[in-house]
Amino acid sequence: MSDMTRRTILGAAVAGAAAAPLAACAKSADAPAIPTPKAGQALAATTDIGVGGATIVDGTLISQPSAGVFDGFIARCTHAGCALAVKGDSVDCACHGSKFAFDGTVTQGPATKPLTSRPLTVQGGEIMIAEAGSS
Repeated sequence: MSDMTRRTILGAAVAGAAAAPLAACAKSADAPAIPTPKAGQALAATTDIGVGGATIVDGTLISQPSAGVFDGFIARCTHAGCALAVKGDSVDCACHGSKFAFDGTVTQGPATKPLTSRPLTVQGGEIMIAEAGSS
């Protein structure tokens, strides 16, 4: 095998290895669709989420930072769109290790943008998706 052929093969292997991590971080067309609850849809009872706690229901992260205050976010990582999970006192992305606080802020990358807000409302002890223009 000539030097040129070895260099060509080695160069292609290096380029392929370098591209693989970048491709892994790209948003996948095969990723499951993000659930989009409809306005007025009940997600949880207010009693289901303790003060300082959070849960994920129908693709929505619901947190209660202080008594009677509920915040909602789309439960997808802002880095590559992977589904999130509540783990102890953080919201974790299993794909690349990003972590978020219950207020949607990034606490560990590679994500750099906070979670996208999803407005909620509370009616009769139920946490619901807010109507457009209300919150």
